[in-house]
Amino acid sequence: MRMVFGLVLLVGLGLAGFAVYMAQDFISQNQAQLEAERAARAEMVETTQVFVVRRDIRYGETLQKEDVRLVRWPVDAIPEGSFQDPAVLFPENGELRSVLRTMQTDEAVMATKVTDPGQDAGVSSRLSAGMRAFAISVDVASGVSGFLRPGDKVDVYWSGNIPGAQNGRQEVTKLIETNIRLVAIDQSADEDRSSPTVARTVTVEATPRQVASLAQAQSTGRLSLSLVGAEDTSIAETVEIGQQELLGIEQEAAPEIQRERVCTIKTRRGGEAVEIAIPCTN
Repeated sequence: MRMVFGLVLLVGLGLAGFAVYMAQDFISQNQAQLEAERAARAEMVETTQVFVVRRDIRYGETLQKEDVRLVRWPVDAIPEGSFQDPAVLFPENGELRSVLRTMQTDEAVMATKVTDPGQDAGVSSRLSAGMRAFAISVDVASGVSGFLRPGDKVDVYWSGNIPGAQNGRQEVTKLIETNIRLVAIDQSADEDRSSPTVARTVTVEATPRQVASLAQAQSTGRLSLSLVGAEDTSIAETVEIGQQELLGIEQEAAPEIQRERVCTIKTRRGGEAVEIAIPCTN
């Protein structure tokens, strides 16, 4: 009996040890999984829903509800001006937005790429607050050989006659406006077109004062445009070139006329003051 009791005791101790070992292993695995899950949660990026387009959409198209979908987007990387609320992108009154710039599939819909509800993709939707549209007549030379497109910025030069010193009038070219933004070329406001086009008119965005200046300049002389680089943030200085400066002709000073010196004295004859010329002594 004692041997049987001892054997049972040994077996019980072995089973108890094995159970403890298995329990420790199970607890260790659970702790490892828990730590891994905590680490994954710490690295997880917070996201929210943003509207993107389902297909390529070109300039001028009307944005429909079936053209967009909601996707998860990192909260700290949401594009400025993107839409998250369906009621904002598609108002309850049913007015739809028009596309101002080409959008590729899965590209976020932003306020700068669509018009306000109910507006078309015309020039009026491209103007900033307080700005006006003004058309300038151009040709292949003054229009930079057709390489202008909506969204570009240009400097405007005026060429005409102004009063001169001796010849009465002289022709000059002067920079009158800088960094003027183009909003349309002929009848198109599409910024995504890339093929050169020889335009007859360009429409610029300007303040009311600039519009008055451009209108006066266009009616009294010739306007030429100079394309500003896309990454150029400098402001051009005042420039005015005349024919004489262009050809290196120095303007002759008008000859000084020497006037004969006259000396006089005043005397009184009766009740009248009389001025009499006398020879000058010095």
